[in-house]
Amino acid sequence: MREFGYQRAYDVSGAVALLEGEGEARFLGGGTNLVDLMKTGVERPALLVDVRELPLNRVEPTEDGGLRIGATVTNSDLAAHPEVRRRYPALAQAVLAGASGQLRNMATVGGNLLQRTRCGYFADVTAPCNKRSPGSGCPAIEGEHHNHAVLGASDHCVATHPSDMGVALAAFDATVSYETADGPGEVPLADFYLPVGETPHLETALPPGALITGVTLPPAPVAAHSRYRKVRERASYAFAIGSIAAALDVRDGVVHDVRLAFGAVASRPWRARAAEGVLLGAPADAETFAAAAELELAAARPLPHNGYKVTLMRNLVVAVLSELAEEATR
Repeated sequence: MREFGYQRAYDVSGAVALLEGEGEARFLGGGTNLVDLMKTGVERPALLVDVRELPLNRVEPTEDGGLRIGATVTNSDLAAHPEVRRRYPALAQAVLAGASGQLRNMATVGGNLLQRTRCGYFADVTAPCNKRSPGSGCPAIEGEHHNHAVLGASDHCVATHPSDMGVALAAFDATVSYETADGPGEVPLADFYLPVGETPHLETALPPGALITGVTLPPAPVAAHSRYRKVRERASYAFAIGSIAAALDVRDGVVHDVRLAFGAVASRPWRARAAEGVLLGAPADAETFAAAAELELAAARPLPHNGYKVTLMRNLVVAVLSELAEEATR
């Protein structure tokens, strides 16, 4: 690991000022991803600005009935918050599905959104990787890719985004707030992650030097009837090979409202809007759920060794929506 400077920030404007003009500086939250990447040489910041002491560690209701989550709220505190558990249970479940308790005690909401892919080629500085070294190639396409993207990938990158939390936030139309030297800004999570295209090294829509200050969830009554389901290769402490955040409002056997997002299938949390369009106003039954999944997954372009994800995600959609529909009749 190269030598680096370290400074602790105590206010947002001060934190942003410390990064201004420092091209090789990074904000440090819990460090559960950044420090690992520094150890392997993937990240080589000259300066770390510690933001854990910033006053951004609260979960608060908004005036319109949503929730605002500060960027330094730990994953453990987010999952345990009573309003999150009551109003957005899939979000609490998603956070608890990720990592160990010790890591959740350190990891922050802002850092979770900015974590990098877990592709083995990205983590290996001796291997080419367009995300790490633009123009060098993507060896995963011909190499190890069993847990890589089947949706929204390109010839330049087939890596997936590892966040569980991000999948639930995508389902509930979250907005990310940030601060720059020019003032505050915000971007919908739907636009936060950039399409892979020919520039996989450009991952988010954040302006240079921007500090994430929080995430806002709009009011969504349907979110109270939601679930997060994660499939992984071992029972704990593993990244998803496929996951789903789903919310369903069924009235008289018909889908009145629905939210659906997939994880571990694309470079970003994948909002299943085509499937939602099929489901709205349709019978809440397994046949409809399967048809919705088929339409969403029609765009999948699997590689030779990850086609199983298409079947996996179709089955997850049917299973989780069927469970939610059954609960609605109780």
